[in-house]
Amino acid sequence: MDRNFALEAVRVTEAAALAAARHLGRGDEHVADTAAAEAMHDALQSLPVDGTVRVGESDDTFKPLAVGASVGVGSGPKSDIALRPLEGTSIIARGGYNAISVIAMAEKGGFLSVPDVYMNKIAVGPGLPEGICDITADPTDLVRNVAEAKGLPVGDLVVCILDRPRHKDLVAKVRAVGARIQLILDGDVSGALATLFAGDGADLFMGIGGAPQGVLAAAGLRCGGGQMQGRLVIRSESDAIAIQQAGISDPDAVLQITDMAAGDVTFAATGVTNGPLLQGVSRSDDHLITQSLVLRSKTGTWRKIEAHHTRATLEQRVTRSAEDA
Repeated sequence: MDRNFALEAVRVTEAAALAAARHLGRGDEHVADTAAAEAMHDALQSLPVDGTVRVGESDDTFKPLAVGASVGVGSGPKSDIALRPLEGTSIIARGGYNAISVIAMAEKGGFLSVPDVYMNKIAVGPGLPEGICDITADPTDLVRNVAEAKGLPVGDLVVCILDRPRHKDLVAKVRAVGARIQLILDGDVSGALATLFAGDGADLFMGIGGAPQGVLAAAGLRCGGGQMQGRLVIRSESDAIAIQQAGISDPDAVLQITDMAAGDVTFAATGVTNGPLLQGVSRSDDHLITQSLVLRSKTGTWRKIEAHHTRATLEQRVTRSAEDA
């Protein structure tokens, strides 16, 4: 992966974001997700890699981007691909806040291939002592440790948590210790990545969300210098079977960030709706404007890219895609 694939990756997420944004607020998660997946798949076909999807869509949602699918031109470096054409499908359906399109690329074997089960996760941004993420610690101790490491009073610390009934006890503990909480309705990839942005995001991300999203978050955090740990959550016998079939020998193991995302990783995300990371798709005269973030672990480079897309060109693409279908 010596070549820098930053711009190629951004073009993929831009295509998915533009397609998803057309369905903003229309109340249909499936249609929006399918549109984003189809656009991402089309864009991936010109990616100069021999890629295999390790984290992707479910077979029921969009099989061409399911785990194990081949993407790219079929030549070039063999690569692992992790993707979410639309992170936050319910956000788009209701016209909400903080939906993004995401892709990560790594060398072959770089990403942990996880089934669609839950994962307990904690994440912090860069500049903190190594090992401060300890998923086995009591949440109150973790909050205090992160606040101390950042030189902040506990009352100034912001903890991002998915707003779910399963987090009732976690929220109560964080409030009891005196930290502030940012509850998000959806999109725990962007929730974890928000820890990378001092002042504008969160100081700590905690809680249970999707395991595939955990791998994508690990990819972005590795590129941005953050820290993360995860642990798979087994809710049923079918979860246990799926984890075993994925080749994960110890489902109770604490997963370090490099267990989930290793090697030379490129991470790209494009905003679909406005959020703390990125602006969503917007309009200007005869253009649609996207804002994207692209990170690379090898160089530690961060780029924010604003692109202006001519409406006429986009309409031609949509027409061609419909004709091809």
